[in-house]
Amino acid sequence: MFIASTKIRLWLSSSYSLVVLVTIVCIGLYFLNLADSLAYRRVEIGDGEYWRLLTGNLLHTNVWHLIMNLAGLWVIVLLHHTHYRLLHFSLLFIACSLLQGLGLYLFYPGLIGYVGLSGMLHGLFTYGAIKDITVGLKSGYLLLLGVIIKVSYEQIYGASREVTEMIGARVATEAHLVGVVSGILIFLLVYAVRFLNKQCADTV
Repeated sequence: MFIASTKIRLWLSSSYSLVVLVTIVCIGLYFLNLADSLAYRRVEIGDGEYWRLLTGNLLHTNVWHLIMNLAGLWVIVLLHHTHYRLLHFSLLFIACSLLQGLGLYLFYPGLIGYVGLSGMLHGLFTYGAIKDITVGLKSGYLLLLGVIIKVSYEQIYGASREVTEMIGARVATEAHLVGVVSGILIFLLVYAVRFLNKQCADTV
């Protein structure tokens, strides 16, 4: 009994518990059809509906879009779960989502609407790849190079027609670029804060 309860506590404090919650929320929002209230929509955000910067990430155009994004989330967490505890991963998830919305709003005025986790997932993936590099995993270099090549290709040639047809909407490749940049910026911010804390501790 003690071992079982310990395992449950460890699981609840891990990144997996947040992923389960996000999965449930995304599925629930899809069937509740709350796009009118929660989707990223530039005009409404400009009118003060700032929550859309975050909540737009949790909505999806159709079932295939939902499945693809949730599968991507689970794969990323399985790939990098050793880097995270619940609080760290929760803050990272929120930061990637918020920067995703802000980045689109500030730098892509022509993008009127957007939904989906894919941009935020690019941020998580990029952050995790850099984290791999810092702990000595050479695979991190391949992951980082891969996502940079993918996003660069999309900026020139756009997303594949098959994916566009599958999700029933234009793939917002701008969001993928914002996600990669967000992941890099968040990592640099975390590194800077830790460096400054270490410097302060050394001087005490």
